[in-house]
Amino acid sequence: MPRSVNAVASRKRRKKILKMARGYFGARSNVYTVAKNAVEKGLTYAYRDRKAKKRAFRRLWIARINAAARTHGISYSRLIHQLSEKEIDLNRKVLADLAMNHPETFKAVVDKVK
Repeated sequence: MPRSVNAVASRKRRKKILKMARGYFGARSNVYTVAKNAVEKGLTYAYRDRKAKKRAFRRLWIARINAAARTHGISYSRLIHQLSEKEIDLNRKVLADLAMNHPETFKAVVDKVK
């Protein structure tokens, strides 16, 4: 009796990896074993960098808030502390947006906590 190998599942698995490797350079896009390694590494970087992206944005927001706050004579840390003391619940993303796009509103927030 011939050996059963389930070629359907094997082909599907390989096609899935090669589809994910589309656009990769050289053998990475069309040789299964090379593509598999490249795709696995790419997925690892994607997972890691989804976390890093959040950290990078938080750093950017803090830098923007600090720059805007200092133009109004208060440091970032004092501003955040005063906001929490006065129970004004604005997160850093919103504060950074106010600082960049609505400076008069940001000034009002700073004046409120001073």
